[in-house]
Amino acid sequence: KLVKLDWPIARIPTLAPHFGAAASGPFNPETQMVPIIGLEGAETHSSEEQAAEPFSQPSLLGSADGSASSFVKTQPPRLVKAIGNALGLGPNTYSNIVNWELELYDTQPAQAGGLDKEFIFAGRVDDKLCSWAAIQALLEAQDDTEESSMIKVVGLFDNEEIGSLLRQGARGNFLPQTMERTVGALADHTPTSDLIGRTYANSFLVSSDVIHAVNPNFLNAYLENHAPQLNVGVVVSADSNGHMTTDAVSTAIFQRCADKVGAKLQVFQIRNDSRSGGTVGPMLSSMTGIRAIDAGIPQLSMHSIRATTGSKDPGLGVLCFRGFLNGFEAVDKEFR
Repeated sequence: KLVKLDWPIARIPTLAPHFGAAASGPFNPETQMVPIIGLEGAETHSSEEQAAEPFSQPSLLGSADGSASSFVKTQPPRLVKAIGNALGLGPNTYSNIVNWELELYDTQPAQAGGLDKEFIFAGRVDDKLCSWAAIQALLEAQDDTEESSMIKVVGLFDNEEIGSLLRQGARGNFLPQTMERTVGALADHTPTSDLIGRTYANSFLVSSDVIHAVNPNFLNAYLENHAPQLNVGVVVSADSNGHMTTDAVSTAIFQRCADKVGAKLQVFQIRNDSRSGGTVGPMLSSMTGIRAIDAGIPQLSMHSIRATTGSKDPGLGVLCFRGFLNGFEAVDKEFR
């Protein structure tokens, strides 16, 4: 069950610059980046709750059967209480929590900013921005399944920033297996490798991750004529070292789809003396052989806790992606 606490329960405090070099980093993520969730002694403890000496006891996972040795017995009591209450549990039923995965995030809501409110300041822009635009485009796309030979798909993957190696990541087999099962259901038999291969060859993938918008404070960091602007349109991203899946064929097809709906496309490539990030595009296209392009919505302050995009950019993303979903089949025939 998903639960969201409606107040910030943790903070990672910085060291004031008055302390000199120790305050400037780099910081040890194990000892100097630990979230603080409360103060010792902030709540009266019973006489049975004794603080254990570090390493004096083995770190047991706990049972998943709700017994006295349950998982919650291994966790901070006040944290258990906060999460248990949010789940609607009482003190006698906290043991129903058999395990959890916790994520910390900026609790401040998104806000429009700028003199004309032309910006959106928000957390987790990377990559919920493109994810939202893709889903919205799919919802608004033409429902022409019976007349079309194409199936429109939007896939959202987790763990991209740590390598996409987990089963919910793009390196997993979820997308290929989903496509193979879909083909098998439509063919009413287990698809052959030839049929799957032809399906992949006839398909097209848009790998959509946010892309660096031009930062006016650091113009020398950008390649000339590769400085995407906010509130203009989706950005096609290329990389000569293969960190992006864009090529000449995919660019021409995607450009034609954008032209048909009046969507502007910008272009971005990192300088040769800078390190490029990567996306799920190369791993998915190499895994399947699908034609692919990297195209995403621009943002500033990438990988910061709070980032910036243009107030028009979510809608411009929907326009472009919807144009692709509706127009690819006809455009693909033009190029054959």
